[in-house]
Amino acid sequence: MKARIIAVIALVAVLVAPLAAINAQGGKTIVDIAVENGNFTTLVAAVQAAGLVETLQSAGPFTVFAPTDEAFAKIPGYVIEYLLKPENKDLLVRILTYHVLPGKAMAADAMGLVGKTAATVEGGEVEFTMLNDKLRINSANIVATDIEASNGVIHVIDSIILPEITLPEVDPLAVTGNIIIAGSSTVFPLTRRMADLFRNEGFAGNIEVASVGTGAGFERFCKSGETDISNASRPIKASERDDCAKIGRDPVAEFYVAIDALGVVVSNGNDFVDDLTKAQLAQIFSGELKTWNEVNPSWPAEPIRLFSPGSDSGTFDYFVEEIFNKDATRLLNAPGIQLSEDDNVLVEGVAGSRFAIGYFGFAYVLPNLDKIRPVRIQGVEANEANAESGAYPLSRPLFIYSTPAIMQEKPQVAAFINFYVTNVRSQLGSARENINYFPVSNDATNLNKLVWLAASGE
Repeated sequence: MKARIIAVIALVAVLVAPLAAINAQGGKTIVDIAVENGNFTTLVAAVQAAGLVETLQSAGPFTVFAPTDEAFAKIPGYVIEYLLKPENKDLLVRILTYHVLPGKAMAADAMGLVGKTAATVEGGEVEFTMLNDKLRINSANIVATDIEASNGVIHVIDSIILPEITLPEVDPLAVTGNIIIAGSSTVFPLTRRMADLFRNEGFAGNIEVASVGTGAGFERFCKSGETDISNASRPIKASERDDCAKIGRDPVAEFYVAIDALGVVVSNGNDFVDDLTKAQLAQIFSGELKTWNEVNPSWPAEPIRLFSPGSDSGTFDYFVEEIFNKDATRLLNAPGIQLSEDDNVLVEGVAGSRFAIGYFGFAYVLPNLDKIRPVRIQGVEANEANAESGAYPLSRPLFIYSTPAIMQEKPQVAAFINFYVTNVRSQLGSARENINYFPVSNDATNLNKLVWLAASGE
């Protein structure tokens, strides 16, 4: 499998520089450099597998944005296998040519494109942006630049970028069978909304969506095998993947459906807390600081009341990882802390006291701004721009999971996931149905579609 992944990476270089066309130019070509680089090997095997030597005859110049081995390792192995099948060569060529610009564009040239788009050899467009002083192409960071070759230049990126991928159209009226879903309370309102839309457009089967927390959802999915889809507000753990494998649910299919900003909130009656650091959050939620004036001498000398999701919640896991470096005992042992798997209970608890503080997914923050308000974290507000850019310290990805076996054995599950990943962006960013999440990038959306194609066997 590793050789196949490396082969695909090497194809990026091969795509723009067939050996027969450029060897006569002398010097090291894009292919030569790819062969010599530790991240780009098995070039000849890759050329033969893709059938690109005869397809591309031009000598360039080209600009290649080449994903590293680690970048391609982020893609499930079965997706790589799917792309390497002869019948999927056209899609593979599209993906690889999307990483290529015609002409020779050095880093200085790319900097001039920040905030703009550029046409690729594939025909689609890529966007150049800056994030934390790093140059990006779409959602990928450019980690090495200006590797010159005789027929162009290579820039190395840390993620693959993807052209627009279209899935087969779903007709809910033609879909039969039942679907069972459980997991994250944070993802619950989004999945419930997508299920309602699916039914509204004609699906006559039953879709059961249960809000039990991410951990409990994975137990139902990976241990008892009773659900078809698992909602999650964190990535699946290695131990959970192992549990899935033990019951024959391996590999899993991951779909990154939205971004949630975890809101740290106080009551609207609280007129003193406006900004906290992550270090202060650790002191507060561990009970190390017991009164508000211990956090800031100018604040009231009143006991801090703590509200947190329960330990089965992915929100709890995420907060513990970010604030307590995965040490859950510090939070669980905080004196008087009130835990609940029901985010509505947490909302009411915080709203009921001027001296309370809690945290939960932002989907439960915005509809309740008449009762509670989010505080800034390290000076950064929780909003769409900051969540998408990663500037907000407590933003996180949201997922749904299934498996290729389930999707192929139960066409209704594959159809619903297709409908979900194709239409989810239109349902985000509104207080309607408590769906106040932010959309994922175009690359992530198209990766969802690519995973669907591979998992469903289409």
